[in-house]
Amino acid sequence: MNRQIKKIYRYFSHLLRVRLSKVQYMMVVSVIVGLVSGLAAVLLKTLVHYVQHWIAIIPVSRFSYLLFPAIGLILTVFVINHFLGGALEKGIPMVLKAIARKSSFIPLRHTYAHIITSSLTVGMGGSVGLEAPIVATGSAVGSNIARLHELNYRERTLLVACGAAAGIAAVFNAPIAGVIFAIEVLLTDAIVVSYFIPLITATVTGILCAKVILNESILFNFTLKQNFNYYNTPFYILLGVLAGFVSLYYARVYKKTEVYIHHRKMNAYVKAFFGGLLLMGIYFLFPPLFGEGYEHVKVIANDSMDSVSDNTTILSYLQKEWGIILFTGLIVLMKPVAAGITNGGGGNGGNFAPSLFVGSYLGFFFSKLCNATGWVKLPEGNFSLVGMAGVLSGIMYCPLTGIFLIAEITNGYELFIPLMIVSSIAFFIVKQYERYSMDTKQLAEEGQIFTHQKEKNILTTIRLQDMLQDNYDTIMMDKKLGDLVDLVKRSEKNIYAVVDKNEKFTGIIELNDVKQKLFEPQLFDAISIKHLMKKPPAVLYDDENMLSVMNKFDVSHSWYLPVLTKEKNFVGFISKTKVFNKYREILAEQGDLY
Repeated sequence: MNRQIKKIYRYFSHLLRVRLSKVQYMMVVSVIVGLVSGLAAVLLKTLVHYVQHWIAIIPVSRFSYLLFPAIGLILTVFVINHFLGGALEKGIPMVLKAIARKSSFIPLRHTYAHIITSSLTVGMGGSVGLEAPIVATGSAVGSNIARLHELNYRERTLLVACGAAAGIAAVFNAPIAGVIFAIEVLLTDAIVVSYFIPLITATVTGILCAKVILNESILFNFTLKQNFNYYNTPFYILLGVLAGFVSLYYARVYKKTEVYIHHRKMNAYVKAFFGGLLLMGIYFLFPPLFGEGYEHVKVIANDSMDSVSDNTTILSYLQKEWGIILFTGLIVLMKPVAAGITNGGGGNGGNFAPSLFVGSYLGFFFSKLCNATGWVKLPEGNFSLVGMAGVLSGIMYCPLTGIFLIAEITNGYELFIPLMIVSSIAFFIVKQYERYSMDTKQLAEEGQIFTHQKEKNILTTIRLQDMLQDNYDTIMMDKKLGDLVDLVKRSEKNIYAVVDKNEKFTGIIELNDVKQKLFEPQLFDAISIKHLMKKPPAVLYDDENMLSVMNKFDVSHSWYLPVLTKEKNFVGFISKTKVFNKYREILAEQGDLY
């Protein structure tokens, strides 16, 4: 049945391809990607909304909700182990790795796996967000639709970005933010003007799905109560600085917590239960950390927080205003711990929503603290919204996305100036300490994903094995000059590898170094290869990436370097000229799509 449906789909796809121009065809396919990704985002958001609504109305006890995070983690682990092969690559790093290392091919299971697992994790109270799973799902949708339409690598990559953009746009009702997120985070390698139209088409389609299907109360939006007052600019600058250092704090605490939980030597289900118990204690002390936390963000950003939801009642001994300040400050510090426990314990979620959550509480904490002094009156709702953009920029390394996202969800650009100030300062501070975001740092340093460094991205796509020239002759080190002369007569090469009796590489011989001796027959039996060979200026290994290869070429100033296995067996030579030619070929292909 599935094969028949696929056959019919490809038949209509072929008809479209024949009748439409390439531009028109890509527009149609981007609409399909936007539609499916938008529906996936709507499905995930709706599932989580109703699961959390069901948990909220359970009549057993007002603390019964504390049990559900452990249940959610255990169910997530069960689904991954029994239905998804025991492992699931998660979030934005998975998409970036697929673009750089897997020709933008994302397995079909990612179109549904993240919907199921993240709805269990977040719906049951895991302290992470749905945006990363939505990005992964939308990207998988784009990749698999591109495969159905038999598109090339660059077109597949564009549709991967279209799916992610449509998902983000549908969740936040923010089309511009969706497009910019795709460009800023996913399409880091290259962007041309022709990419924008399919991206915009996909995001508009995704948003229409959300608007038609989703209840308005589920969508994440605000209405500004106060306009921007330029007299508050110094305080926005201070908030930007604070947001930068809080972003660093979040990244490091989250990573340490996640790694600590994830690498504990215990059964996966026991680990999930252990994580659930930790979350139970944290949620009892800080109830707003339960789930995504967007409902609490709305309270903060709408300047409606007038009490502390403190189950211990300890903070009730403080003056009300100072109790709220202390509580919100502790929330900022504890959110990365809760998020790290959730994902480390086996859950599936991202840091997009937690960064917005932390940013809103940070902005509220800062403005409330300033107002408590009595000599200034800052708009706490506005500072909460701007703080969201600042921390999002610092954690996810996407300042433009943060600026436009908050501008769009507040239905205007009144806060554009403070958004630009806070986001740019936070991003600048974080980049001084960490070159890459916490989610991509390891992959970026290993050359597994594309970064904003175009030269390195191109080198990442070149495989050492493709550049290897293995048709080079070798000569034993105990042979004589006469044997080398015989080899030269049969070969067109001007460089040879020397090996010992165990076939281990020992050195090289370049004809330029010995050409005078080749015309002296009396030396043919007098000089051994051992005395003619030399050590190469550098040695390459068959598992090295091209970044390392080019660094060795630059340092050694050589045009040919030998490639060995880890056991020191000679494999072949790599020519710097061949690598340069391949580099120029790839560069020439990166023009406009159309």
